[in-house]
Amino acid sequence: MKILLFANTDWYLYNFRLALALALHDRGDDVVLVSPDGPYGPRMQDLGIRWLKFPLARRSLNPFEGILTVLRLVKLYRQEKPDLVNQFTVKCVLFGSLACCLLGIHNVVNSVTGLGYVFSGEERAHWWLRGFIKLSYRLLIKNTWVIFQNPEDKSAFLESRLVDPRKVTLIRGSGVDIQRFFPLPEPAGKPLVVLAARLLWDKGVGEFVEAARLLQTEGVGARFALVGDSDDDNPASVSASQLRAWENEGVIEWWGWKENMQDVYAQAAIVCLPSSYREGVPKSLIEAAACGRPIVTSDMPGCREVVHHGENGLLVPARDASALAKALLNLLQNPNLRREMGGRGRIIAEKEFSENLVIWETIAFYQSCKNEH
Repeated sequence: MKILLFANTDWYLYNFRLALALALHDRGDDVVLVSPDGPYGPRMQDLGIRWLKFPLARRSLNPFEGILTVLRLVKLYRQEKPDLVNQFTVKCVLFGSLACCLLGIHNVVNSVTGLGYVFSGEERAHWWLRGFIKLSYRLLIKNTWVIFQNPEDKSAFLESRLVDPRKVTLIRGSGVDIQRFFPLPEPAGKPLVVLAARLLWDKGVGEFVEAARLLQTEGVGARFALVGDSDDDNPASVSASQLRAWENEGVIEWWGWKENMQDVYAQAAIVCLPSSYREGVPKSLIEAAACGRPIVTSDMPGCREVVHHGENGLLVPARDASALAKALLNLLQNPNLRREMGGRGRIIAEKEFSENLVIWETIAFYQSCKNEH
């Protein structure tokens, strides 16, 4: 098949879908990756995968710009003539589905990779935007094939009648390379707690900092590091000035973007993601589990797919810095518990989240979609 994968950043394709693209390429499929310009596109091309630059304003709500984007997509899809299209993230799903409808492309797969800040935010604008997006989903993806990453998102779409129940499946995340991410002994010295993510308020960055401050006030000997950058295209982004202020205060370390995440997890004692964001399945959590690190995360869709409370980590209420601090203190004071939870996390990663499993399930779903036509 000729398979086209469309996402809102080249970073997303490189970090979340490159292994899938390479597996498709290796089995003889013609793979085309489409995203806005960025530094990761050429790296994918260097690996032998075709990548096309496509302009897409992630933050814009301008309807005329949206129409122009759809027209550009129609032109691109008409030129490429894909046998199957897989679209990721909200704008790509909506614009791409409309373009496919206009062209009569039947093998359309849409991946719901979490519901994002629009569905977790409480501002009035989010309520309006949430209603608009739900209506758009109902009109545009009802007749497409849909991959969900967690059962809560799948249930929400089915209950709202946004999708055809005969055309949906559950594939939990993008998987983890369990050969690349593997357990190493926790290093000696002051234990390190890591939050690795896009640095958004909805990812629980503020609660993480407040929990670190509470624990430091109580004299707990630990380090706390934020790993990642701001996302200027997201309205929930934590500013670089705020991050530097926290670092200057001494409450956290800000490491910025790190390419080698295996090395980051090797330095950590605990991995934390106190997200109130509607995650799909957070990649940082399955990587942490594969590396044998205990996890403290929110009791939220996506996050609780990875963490079995009391087994490989602890679940806490979202937006609750006090509960987060208490859970972190429990693990910081119990190195044996950290090792036990980390070991169980590795087993969970191998059985439930291996990259090979996710790739196999995705290719099988593609084939079933094609067989229907």
